[in-house]
Amino acid sequence: MKYQVTIDNIETIEELHSYWSTDDYVKLLDAFGFPDAKSRDNNELRELLFMAISDYEPNEAAAILLNFKLSDELTEGQIDQISNEMLLDKICEEYPVIKLHAPLFHCNQLLYHAYNGKFPNAKAIILKCKISSEEKKHLTKGQFLKILNNGLAENNLIKRLFDEPMTTAAEFPDADGIVWELHTQDNENYEMITSEYWLDRSNLIASEFEGELIEEA
Repeated sequence: MKYQVTIDNIETIEELHSYWSTDDYVKLLDAFGFPDAKSRDNNELRELLFMAISDYEPNEAAAILLNFKLSDELTEGQIDQISNEMLLDKICEEYPVIKLHAPLFHCNQLLYHAYNGKFPNAKAIILKCKISSEEKKHLTKGQFLKILNNGLAENNLIKRLFDEPMTTAAEFPDADGIVWELHTQDNENYEMITSEYWLDRSNLIASEFEGELIEEA
């Protein structure tokens, strides 16, 4: 099926503040030795958290944060290794398990700001676009990426690493990790959040183009 794609806006961001809930901040403050935080204002809780984090060495703080967010996904040994590597490299872009890129990014950026730049600065993008077709339907993350294919430069990492799922009817399970969030209220205007590692402004070769979605017969 053919789709008409119009890119409305692409914005580069360093953080997605909505990722961390008030409850997250309260629990993290407890984990960093600052229990019973009374405030329910996220900005105030964030400042308190930064103060609490500053009492720890960067790798120790990273381990606490990773344990809080990813203890179900990572072993103690993996957390220890990543907490040290995060100070040197953008692990949120390099980690082989793509579905963990988003939570690793959010942890990395919280630490980046808490320590005033001691951690590498990773970035994400928010892409807003209109996707029109004769049959208006809700797109999955995989379908959304496939439709974008014709508007991406040949050197785009998604195109280079996932040529088959991007251009055929093959399943695309890694799309759920590449696309962190995908929102639409009308199945036509979409907002997608992903890492700048996967897609940046220079990767879009046109503001309007025809996309194609090949599905199983």
